[in-house]
This record gives sequence, structure tokens and C-alpha cells, in this order.
Amino acid sequence: MQPFELVKYCPRCGQSSAADKPVITFRCRSCGLELYFNPTVSVSAFVFQEDGKVLLIRRAKDPGKGLLGTIGGFVDAGETAEAALVREIREEIHLEITLMEFLTSAPNNYTYASITYPVLDLFFVCRTESSQTAQTSSEALALVRQKLSELKPDEMAFDSMRQALLILKSKYTG
Repeated sequence: MQPFELVKYCPRCGQSSAADKPVITFRCRSCGLELYFNPTVSVSAFVFQEDGKVLLIRRAKDPGKGLLGTIGGFVDAGETAEAALVREIREEIHLEITLMEFLTSAPNNYTYASITYPVLDLFFVCRTESSQTAQTSSEALALVRQKLSELKPDEMAFDSMRQALLILKSKYTG
């Protein structure tokens, strides 16, 4: 179910909002209220350690439980993508990063509590000098340290991550 499918009545005036087809913008025919169903923004990183290996997590929760994931999460309102990424890396693996470079963006769908949210994933390449101090949080079953050349797209949790990995490989090994 998409978020727009949940809006059956106008939240301002209560008028029925039955739509004939999926909508990106909800427009109430009675009071004129407009709601936009824009994608949520997430940030994540391929974190390179001092030895050149990439630090990833093995996801502890669905979607993608047990698969590899980049380190990151959703951007909060009023937060920059860069600040969100620094926060997420601290929360998920307790590390500070020394370098951050934008890699690519990719659309994604994220299903939570039976609702499929459209997401725009922003991917970064980061470096850290102290990966030995990394610790997992409840977000991860384990930390995974692997050479970039050994990472396989089909092991990644989301299609957007698979796309980003291919771009990363072409940039750094191609």
C-alpha cells in the first residue's frame, strides 16, 4: 500500500477523497487543501577503512534482513544530508568519518508496517581512520569488512544499493 492510498478523507474538512487513480498530490475538491506525496530522503555510505576494505552491515531487520547494507538511514526534517549521514554512522556503528564524497542517488521503495514508501536514496563514499572501534547497534546483525572487488550486488539489501555498488565499482576499479 502506498501512502496516498491511506488518505480517504481530507484531513482539514473531512470530505471524502476518493480518487479514480493513484495520485502524487492530494487535492480536496471541497476546501482546496493540497498534500504532496513526495519521496522520503535517506542517506547511506560505503565506508572505506584505513586498509581499503569497505565496512558494511548485515541487516538485522526487514526489509532486507540478513543481507548487506550500506550504513545510513532517513534524513530528519531540518537536517542536511551530510549531518544526517554523520549522525547515522555514529548511531549505527559508533564511528567518526574523516571524508565524505557524494556518489550517486537512486529511487527506492521501503516497506514498513505494510506501507510502501517511495524513497530517494543518496549514497556517499566515506573514510574512517579508526574502524577497529566500530560496534554494531540494533540495526545490524554484524559488521562486514570486505574488499570492494569481492562485494556482489546480489548480496545487497535493496536495488538502489545494488545500483550504487555498481557505480562505486566502476569509479574505483574500472
